[in-house]
Amino acid sequence: MRKIPLGTKGTFKMHVLPEHLANQFKDAMLPQVLATPVMILIMENAALNAIRSFLDSGESAVGAAIDVRHLAATPVGHDVRAEAEVINVDGKRIEFKVSARDETEEIGNGTHQRIVINLRSFNERLAIKNKH
Repeated sequence: MRKIPLGTKGTFKMHVLPEHLANQFKDAMLPQVLATPVMILIMENAALNAIRSFLDSGESAVGAAIDVRHLAATPVGHDVRAEAEVINVDGKRIEFKVSARDETEEIGNGTHQRIVINLRSFNERLAIKNKH
């Protein structure tokens, strides 16, 4: 991993489809709005996009922590855009400020952490775990 400057930003956009809605994703009694876990997915993808160019071959970054608020509902058919900004780098642990908005307003914000991993050793640990 190359040095990641504070302030590095990434984005991710998604068009909200029926399968992204809370009432499809979790429970049919919920309203037809973007599910919180899908909003988090968009934020995580923005964070990964922020640091992708700093990762060496054979590296990736996995989510380690998320602390977000879902502030406003987004119905199907709208576009959501998340942004992530690097606010701290501690070795292989990277912390981001994250936010998401639809065409009208901010729909969520918070913080997210990712850990840079070596894919080969990560997959070796998974293989051992799968044997149990």
